[in-house]
Amino acid sequence: MANNNIDNAFTARSKTGAAFEPTYSGALSFMRRKYTKDVKGADAVVWGIPFDAAVTNRPGARFGPQAIRRASAILDNDPQYPFSRDLFEHLAVVDYGDCLLDSGNHQKTPGTIEREAAKILKSGAFLLTLGGDHFVTWPLLKAHAAIHGPLALVQFDAHQDTWPDDGKRIDHGSFVGRAVKEGIIDPDRSIQIGIRTHAPDTFGIKILYGHEIEEMRASDIAYAIVDRTGGKKTYLTFDIDCLDPAYAPGTGTPVAGGPSSAKILSTLRQLNQIDIVGADVVEVAPAYDHADITAIAGSMVAMQYLGLLAERKARLEELNNGHHNGAAVNHGNGI
Repeated sequence: MANNNIDNAFTARSKTGAAFEPTYSGALSFMRRKYTKDVKGADAVVWGIPFDAAVTNRPGARFGPQAIRRASAILDNDPQYPFSRDLFEHLAVVDYGDCLLDSGNHQKTPGTIEREAAKILKSGAFLLTLGGDHFVTWPLLKAHAAIHGPLALVQFDAHQDTWPDDGKRIDHGSFVGRAVKEGIIDPDRSIQIGIRTHAPDTFGIKILYGHEIEEMRASDIAYAIVDRTGGKKTYLTFDIDCLDPAYAPGTGTPVAGGPSSAKILSTLRQLNQIDIVGADVVEVAPAYDHADITAIAGSMVAMQYLGLLAERKARLEELNNGHHNGAAVNHGNGI
C-alpha cells in the first residue's frame, strides 16, 4: 500500500493524492479529503450545509452531508470512473466540514451561509456544497454572483422552485424566481432538467420536462444545456429528486416519472464545455433511503463535478506546457 495511514481525513499531509485505506473504516470526509479550514492552495473545497427548515414536505435533508460523505468513501483509491484517472493526483481538494447554523433562528441562516461561502470563494477555490434542502442554493447563488455577476443556472430537479416569493421567505420552493427577480441569475441562459410538476411562472427559464428527457439521449440533454448556457459562467445545482424515486427514494418530495441515475450521470459527464463556477447537491434525506441508494447517487453527482474540474485543470496545464514548449522552440529557431 502506498499509504498505510488510517483516517486520511485527519492524517493527510497533502491536499492531493488518494487515501489508500479501507472503504469501510476511518473518518468519513468527502472522498477521504483532508478535513481543514485552511483552503490555501486548494483547487476545490467541499462544504456541507446541514439545513432543512425550508422544506414543504418531509424533513431530513439536514443529514444529507453526512450521508453523502459516508457513501463517497468507496469512490477513493481506484481511478474514478468514468474519468479513467485519479482525480486527486493533481487536483487539490479539501473538506471544509459543515456550516455552523443557529437552529433556533432561521432568519439568520441565509446571511450565515452567504458570508461563509464568500470567505471560501475569496481564496479562488471552486466551492462544491452538499445540502441540506434546496433553499441553501439561494445564498450560494448570491455569493457566486457577487464575484461573477449574473449567472446561468443549470438546475436538475423535479420542481421549478419558482412559486410566489416576498423576498423574505425561508422556502426551498421559491428561491429560483427570487434569483431571477433580483438579477442573480440570467433566465435567458438558464435551464431546468427533469421537471415533473407545474408552477405558476417559468420566469423565462427553459424547461426540459421529465417526459421529454425520457425520449432524449444523454448527449442530446447535454447539448441542450451547453447551447442554453452559451458560454456564460454557470452555477450547477442538483436536487436529488430530479432522479426517479427508484434511483433516489431518500428525499423529501419524490416525484415518479424521472430519469435514471445512469442517464443523468452520463449527461453530467458531457458538460465539460460549460464554464461551471460553482455547484451543489441537495435534498438527500437518508431517513427515507434504502441501502444508501440516494446517498450513493448524490456522491456520484458530486464526484462528477470534481472529475470535470480535474479534466479542466489537466487541459489548462497541457495548454500552458504547450505554450512554454512552443515558445522555447520558436525562440530557438529565431521565430
